[in-house]
Amino acid sequence: MAALPTYPWRLAPDGLATYRQLRAAGLRPGGQPVVAQLERRRRGRGPLVAYLYRIDCAKPVRPMTAARWAALAKANAARRRCPQCRRDAGYVIPASLGTCTPCAYPDTAQRAA
Repeated sequence: MAALPTYPWRLAPDGLATYRQLRAAGLRPGGQPVVAQLERRRRGRGPLVAYLYRIDCAKPVRPMTAARWAALAKANAARRRCPQCRRDAGYVIPASLGTCTPCAYPDTAQRAA
């Protein structure tokens, strides 16, 4: 197995970009393999690694269709709906609570009212 070429942080050669850099340019890897990696050393922990892709092999990002926009809106609405009281909380329900704030802390809600 051949190892990937590794470059120091911020010193990638021209023609290579990270996933986020491709996305900012309106591109996606398009199924191409990782060709190199950037590595940033950290004290006391393992290094940060960012994979690099060839820009010339990248494909344009697929556009959002009306059906995709509708599906995204439906998914975001479901994240705002409380599973206990079934009301729209007006904010994304925190995973740590699992319910809206009044359902998670009923004593506090009664005192406030």
